[in-house]
Amino acid sequence: MTYQLPNLPFKPEDLSALSSPETFEFHHGKHHAGYVKKLNDAAEGTEYEELDLEEAIKKSHELNNTSIYNNAAQHWNHSFFWNCLTNPEDSNLNGEIKTRIEKDFGSFQQFQDQFTMAACSLFGSGWAWLIENADQKLEIIQAANADNPLINDQKALLTIDVWEHAYYIDYRNARPEFVKKFWNVVNWNQVNENLK
Repeated sequence: MTYQLPNLPFKPEDLSALSSPETFEFHHGKHHAGYVKKLNDAAEGTEYEELDLEEAIKKSHELNNTSIYNNAAQHWNHSFFWNCLTNPEDSNLNGEIKTRIEKDFGSFQQFQDQFTMAACSLFGSGWAWLIENADQKLEIIQAANADNPLINDQKALLTIDVWEHAYYIDYRNARPEFVKKFWNVVNWNQVNENLK
């Protein structure tokens, strides 16, 4: 199996409310593509060549194979992140996720504040995630570097990439401004699909 870089599920110019086309060119075309290339190089001639991406992440994490794990997890995280984004006209909170957020966080505003805090306060590089935990409750978690909910058997629903490469071209060191703009382009229809 050769791991493949997915196409972006949107036109970069349609997401100018979040990032410039230059950022997507570097973030997707250089950083994400780099993880895929390094993953394929590390997997060549090993048992990981035969595993799907999620299996490769879980196995390499269990065996502390960092060359596979870091690149496989970053490939999965980025692929998931791209699908969490849409143009602002299609970003409407709706459906089951709206009901669940209001039930588990008290209101959308409280959820948004907590998720924003998780994204802005993560030290160093990583991700903020909305997940469904084993008790079927929604929860916000931080994950450093390449970590993600898969390694704890949690269901990922929504994420934001807060590695500097996600925002530095447009926002320099102003991560909170990037997180603030993220709310304009969340693909809530995809989050509802993730919840199923």
